[in-house]
Amino acid sequence: MRKPSFVSGALAAGALMVSSLSAFAQTMALPDLEIIGAPQPGGMGFQPAATELARDLQWLDGMVMFIITAITALVTVLLVIIAVRYNRRSNPKSATFTHNSPLEVAWTVVPILILVFIGSFSLPILFKQQEIPAGDIVIKATGHQWYWSYEYPDQEFGFDSYMLAREDLEANGYSQQEYLLATDTAMVVPVNKTIVVQVTGADVIHAWAMPAFGVMQSGVPGRLSQLWFKAEKEGVYFGQCTSLCGQAHAYMPITVKVVSEEVYAAWLEGAKAEYAGTALPMDVALNN
Repeated sequence: MRKPSFVSGALAAGALMVSSLSAFAQTMALPDLEIIGAPQPGGMGFQPAATELARDLQWLDGMVMFIITAITALVTVLLVIIAVRYNRRSNPKSATFTHNSPLEVAWTVVPILILVFIGSFSLPILFKQQEIPAGDIVIKATGHQWYWSYEYPDQEFGFDSYMLAREDLEANGYSQQEYLLATDTAMVVPVNKTIVVQVTGADVIHAWAMPAFGVMQSGVPGRLSQLWFKAEKEGVYFGQCTSLCGQAHAYMPITVKVVSEEVYAAWLEGAKAEYAGTALPMDVALNN
């Protein structure tokens, strides 16, 4: 499907503006990373969980699915039994009673107990997501029509992140399978560090979602919301805007690269030089 011409022009103009800057921070400073968090063709399950939050959510989904399956099977069996034993041919003279108090109490109390049981597990997981810890690194993600911008407030720099066109994927280290997923620049974070992401929107409501991390937060203009994660494995992870934000909503993906602390420190030096205009230390400049 072809994107509208003015959308293509806007994306191309944004990509050209970014590519005119030095490519040090996003290319030279980062090693080749395994792509871990990505949708698979024909896939039916979850992406590999890369955080404790994602593992909790996937376990909860499996537990609730087991309960739902058991309830569905029980109701199906009861319907079949009733249809066979109590149809007009098998039971020509129907019963005349209208109430069965023990049965009515049972089908009221049992669902309540099931819901309480589910809630006893789901609420702690929800609270864990919503109770934002002190972040080792704080990043602000702002949704625009139709791209993301990232700010590292403690380091006083930021950059925009645009979806890569098909012809630019290989030059940026991706394959054609990552089309609609990969971006020209990525949010870069160190492994095993608590990352707090402040999410907002610049124009309409967007949503920053990363399935492998088990996080999603709406970005509402004029409001600063937060999410957190601690990625446990180095690699590349893909997400998407998950709030319908206009005709090019499908073309504002999210790329997060999780790297070692040493690589992150080197990337940070290059990012400051590229985006904040901070001069590199002499030994770093000579090596690059």
